[in-house]
Amino acid sequence: MEEIIKINQNEQGETRVSARELHKELGVKKRFSAWFEQYREMYVEGTDFTGVLGGTPVIGGNGNVQYLQDYSLTVDMAKNVAMMSKTEKSQQIRDYFIQVEDRYKKLANDPSYQMALGLKASQQLLEHKDKIIAEMKPKALFADAVDTSENSILVGQLAKMLRQNGVDIGQNRLFSWLREHEYLGVRGEQRNLPTQKSVDLEVMETKTRTVNNPDGSVRTTNTPKITGKGQIYFVNKFLNNKGDVA
Repeated sequence: MEEIIKINQNEQGETRVSARELHKELGVKKRFSAWFEQYREMYVEGTDFTGVLGGTPVIGGNGNVQYLQDYSLTVDMAKNVAMMSKTEKSQQIRDYFIQVEDRYKKLANDPSYQMALGLKASQQLLEHKDKIIAEMKPKALFADAVDTSENSILVGQLAKMLRQNGVDIGQNRLFSWLREHEYLGVRGEQRNLPTQKSVDLEVMETKTRTVNNPDGSVRTTNTPKITGKGQIYFVNKFLNNKGDVA
């Protein structure tokens, strides 16, 4: 049987037709939106048809790409609309849809076809599951690595945490990595202190402490620390990119 209009199947195995393809094949002179509005009130949206974005890009007046509105129709609706449109090809297209329906009815009683549908549904379920796992992976990795902490920790403590989870890095190498990736300053008084990048990301902070010397003088020390948010950020970053440890 020659394919006149492409028949698609949704996840439930239902046969559907593109309203835009039907409009085109019928050779309707009226513009698509006006043509479809004639019939939409006769049918139930969500049952007989559903709105979708068409796959044909159109350049709008402002130069932006826009996608044409389309509708996914049941074969029954497409068959009836074809006849109501009363074009030269209406009867041919109606007969085509009847042949398609007969073919799918035969397939519906074929055990091998039902098995194929089941396998397709299982594959879609697996793909959906893999997507969910991928989205949850950073949280899961951190849950395996360390409990979320609201307290800041030292760089050396973060290095120890990473080693416990299979990342081969020590305190000195971690300091070097943080400087190289612009989380810590590299020169002068800003060396080993959080950069603006770290502050903006809220992953590091500076702890300032005043120390009284034996001679009565006072000195100030600044220590870089990893915030609770930073612990999540760096643990996930290293566990997702174990090869990127320099």
